[in-house]
Amino acid sequence: MADMNEKIYGEDRREDKVSDLEDVPAFKVDDNAAGDVFGNEADAEIQYKTMKWWQASMVMIAENISLGILSLPAVMAKIGLIPGIVLIITLGLFATYSGYVYYQFKMRYPFVNNLADAGGVLFGPIGQEIFGAAFVIFCVFLMASHVLTFMIAMNVITEHATCTMVWGVVGVIIFFILAIPRTLKNVSYLSIASFISITSAVLLTMIALGVSPLKGAHLEGTLKPAFSDAMLDSTNIVFAYACHVGFLSFISELQKPEDFPKSLVMLQVVDMTLYIIVAVVVYRYAGLDVSSPALGSTGHLVRKIAYGIALPTILIAGVIFGHIACKYIYIRIFAGTKYLGSRGIVATGTWLGLGFGIWVIAYVIAASIPGFNNLLGFISSLFASWISYGIAGWMWIHMNKGKLTQNWKKISLLVVNLALVLLGAAICGLGLYASAKAMHDQTGGAVWSCADNST
Repeated sequence: MADMNEKIYGEDRREDKVSDLEDVPAFKVDDNAAGDVFGNEADAEIQYKTMKWWQASMVMIAENISLGILSLPAVMAKIGLIPGIVLIITLGLFATYSGYVYYQFKMRYPFVNNLADAGGVLFGPIGQEIFGAAFVIFCVFLMASHVLTFMIAMNVITEHATCTMVWGVVGVIIFFILAIPRTLKNVSYLSIASFISITSAVLLTMIALGVSPLKGAHLEGTLKPAFSDAMLDSTNIVFAYACHVGFLSFISELQKPEDFPKSLVMLQVVDMTLYIIVAVVVYRYAGLDVSSPALGSTGHLVRKIAYGIALPTILIAGVIFGHIACKYIYIRIFAGTKYLGSRGIVATGTWLGLGFGIWVIAYVIAASIPGFNNLLGFISSLFASWISYGIAGWMWIHMNKGKLTQNWKKISLLVVNLALVLLGAAICGLGLYASAKAMHDQTGGAVWSCADNST
């Protein structure tokens, strides 16, 4: 670990390799092997750097297009059609740019495997610990949102056949089993099923609403909600672009890390297109009374079918967040040792123990914050605001220090990246206020309750 820390925090930071966003070097496998945490995997029992770019795309699409898309129609029902579309496109473009900055940062520092490593480069050992803690906490809260949605789905499908907390336990067991594979390549195959699942579920919902619109459903170009409500809904759009938390980990497990921009473009084209279509269509036919998650806006039978179809997404997208959280902790424990690529008792037992432990914590959080929109708003405000936007701005500034005003292009990019930092700060501060107020004012959804949370 001493050698790794020296590479991360010492003077050998490969500063000469990249000058700015227009000058990203070709990624050298030999360079990476000397610096990344997985090292030379030729003789390892488990090899991590095995993903192709399209597999990374599927993992990222499954991670992004999951719960976030289900909250977007309700966002439009609060702030109106035009502001909703503008926010989805604007935040999506910023997220695309910030994702590319993550890629550039990884290319500059091949040893950076996750947000904790990035924090070490930006702010030293203290930054590594703070970013590492934030990384794990954010992933666990995201896992909690999937546990909560699983509870809602099972209550809908079974018509509340048993206590909601029991469904949570069932969900945790399933999540844990699906999270056993230790490489993202294996998880990527599940991601294909996840994408098909959520696409089918929202298509069914849109068709059902188109055939039988809710009474009085209509579009409102703009609405004037209370500030706290508008801010809370805006954070749900931020949540829909929250997969940046795994970008560095995904690049680390690519066969060719230089292919990541193709994965990023595929992700953003697919998710922005689906977000706009689903949000507009469901809002058009469900109106101001649209549910969040949106699958609850249809009739009784279709609602049950839609949640049943969506179950793979609810499970698999949650598994991805659990996987990268476990991977970070596992690497912190075993980096530089024979156990990192081992299938032995110590390595396997540790992996299973970590997985079970963080899923139990996620269950506790889900049971303690039962409101779907409130949980998404809190997560987005505290973490996604920085991870999807603000941190990328700091990364670019760090990589270009000493050359920030070198020419007009640098100055323009500096303005863009400062905007990213300010955007992250604004979403964090205002979003926390809005989500805290919403949780304080909430009248339903008691914590640790057996009551049906799908109504």
